[in-house]
Amino acid sequence: MAHLLGVGSAYAYADTRTFAMMMSRLGFGGGACVSVEQTVDAMFVFSTAYLVQSRCGRVVLLAYRGTEPNNLANWLGDADVGPEPMPLAGERLAVHSGFHRNLRATRWGVLAELNLALEGRSLLAPDRRVDHPLAALYVTGHSLGGALAVLFALSLGPAESVLARKLRAIYTFGQPLATAVPLPGAAQRLGRRLFRHVFLRDPIPTLPAASWGRLAHFGREYRWQDGEWRRSATAVAQIASARKFSPSVLAFFLSAKRRAAARYSLADHVPHRYLEALRPPGRVTELGDQG
Repeated sequence: MAHLLGVGSAYAYADTRTFAMMMSRLGFGGGACVSVEQTVDAMFVFSTAYLVQSRCGRVVLLAYRGTEPNNLANWLGDADVGPEPMPLAGERLAVHSGFHRNLRATRWGVLAELNLALEGRSLLAPDRRVDHPLAALYVTGHSLGGALAVLFALSLGPAESVLARKLRAIYTFGQPLATAVPLPGAAQRLGRRLFRHVFLRDPIPTLPAASWGRLAHFGREYRWQDGEWRRSATAVAQIASARKFSPSVLAFFLSAKRRAAARYSLADHVPHRYLEALRPPGRVTELGDQG
């Protein structure tokens, strides 16, 4: 499951056709794939979500795109920390402002697609019915996409709501901090279905820095150590100051030897690094070759 959703999170950076093709190679062939997008440059909104529906209709995978590397305004949105309040039934939660704004930009479009799936309709051709209504929803994302995946799951509200009952798991990869402390009970309950994957030298899960506001991870964290994913008893700690992040940017351009000596490296944040670690040995890759 981590490999499947890791592929979804990585190819959420591609176009709809590419995303659909890669997911079809992993078992979602013959289903439906749609995207929900919103871009408002001046407001630092660059929100893209892909939904892929299984042929029978029972399963839907929702993948959020992360920060686009060559888009400065996208990075500026990541730096718009805030935080700001996010409504949760009867509870208070402060969240990263820029992430929350990007979630809200496409949230209603995503919910409209999921409601079609709940009604047993094809996402690609709503007039056509599929064999079964939505029974299992999985949400994923890499980097910013991971933060949006977590905030979307929180936005579903009480566990008794229809979509919240269909939510099986959230898988994130290199996810930055998105929720402020203290965490309400809703976050703690959702944490049982949240699986965060982190490389120890990936700096993004430590950001934004505490000097911009106190944030905290929740859910189950898995770290890549000694060639395997291991459950961590503690979450990655928030970095104290953004100044400590600067060497990790430079490390991306250093030689492999000097990069290995650095505490952090952006080279460990790129999605294909996560895919390499997630792919089961001997499995045919999403590119059609032998892993």
